[in-house]
Amino acid sequence: MSSHQRIRPFNTRDTYPEQNLDNDLSQGVVARGTMVFLRGQVSQDLETRESLHVGDAARQTEKTMANIEMLLAEAGSELGHICRIVVYLTDISHREAVYREMGKWLVGVHPCSTGIVVSALARPEWLVEIEATAVIPD
Repeated sequence: MSSHQRIRPFNTRDTYPEQNLDNDLSQGVVARGTMVFLRGQVSQDLETRESLHVGDAARQTEKTMANIEMLLAEAGSELGHICRIVVYLTDISHREAVYREMGKWLVGVHPCSTGIVVSALARPEWLVEIEATAVIPD
């Protein structure tokens, strides 16, 4: 195995029991102690795997950003050190609500951002997914 630190490793057979999957993944990876790559985060309790705020894009974004903040802290970083985010939306009509909520968490950060509209995410109740890449400060 590599020297990279894996944050909250899991197997997809536990996360998606209704699907026939068996993949070893992590919520995040610290690359050689300087960079953090987070898995796309959604409105899900990372302890129970329960999907939260079904049907509410703004509340889903709030939980998603809280997950990102928590995972970055576990890796030794913080929201202010995000360099890049990718936002996946299942409907363009959610864009304003999602970006308004996300913006509250990223005031003054100015990350590179890409927004993509997709036909679906891994679970039908998820309206938004956000992945982040950050650095760990010296």
